[in-house]
Amino acid sequence: MLRWVIGLLVLANAGYFAWTQGYLAPLGLAPYEDREPERLEAQIKPDTLRLLNAPRPVNPPPVNSPTQPPRTEAITDPPAAAVPATPPPAPAVERPVEAAPPKAPALPPTSAATVAPPPRPTAAPVVADARACWLAGGFTEPQADTLRAALTLLDLPRGSWQLTESRSGGRWIVYMGRFDNAAQLESKKAELRELKVAYRSVSTPGLGPGLALGTYSTEGAAQQALQNVVRAGVRTARVAQERAESTSFTLRLPDATPAQRNAVTGLGAALAGKPLRPCN
Repeated sequence: MLRWVIGLLVLANAGYFAWTQGYLAPLGLAPYEDREPERLEAQIKPDTLRLLNAPRPVNPPPVNSPTQPPRTEAITDPPAAAVPATPPPAPAVERPVEAAPPKAPALPPTSAATVAPPPRPTAAPVVADARACWLAGGFTEPQADTLRAALTLLDLPRGSWQLTESRSGGRWIVYMGRFDNAAQLESKKAELRELKVAYRSVSTPGLGPGLALGTYSTEGAAQQALQNVVRAGVRTARVAQERAESTSFTLRLPDATPAQRNAVTGLGAALAGKPLRPCN
């Protein structure tokens, strides 16, 4: 049974091959071919066709002599053949070939070293606000009066300068001294250490060398402290004023420009030797 099946398959393949190759065409069993030979047979003078935009030959045409005029060859069509039975189709219309526009002359190459790019516009520098605060202190009342008159003559803007008054109270101490020599001073320090009484050195003109057993803002507080020291065993101490009450004035330029600062600095003697310094 298997032999019959293999034989039928071989026979079928052989028949399909003969049919596709056209061997069975005399029997009317040729395959269908998608061809149109009648279009090729209907062509009219195919050898007279010319390509209007055909590519030019690679080799340039020979240059004509300047003395002889250029030769022109007329393109002639072959003689017309006999008129066929069917009228020929309308001839193709020849369109003139437009000449290409002339190219601009090439400029010589320039290097980056000879031609520099145009400079970019730079923004104007921003000037920072130079205003600042300046002050000078330690003026006495007569010095402040002189400085106030000089500042008024400068005709500075209103509120551009200030003269402020500050009062410092007196300073009182429980005092021992004045000692004649360093040996006497060291001996008194040893006695105070034995009594466990704190002290500090005093070098104020009129009081030094001496020792302060306490510092107070009022004389009454110093007198009360003296009693305590006496009870502790100190016998030679007394109350003394280390610094008298004083009044001082400070010049302040809160928002001065460089021109205003220079004007105030130029007052000279009116500043009493007090330099302007930046505000803290």
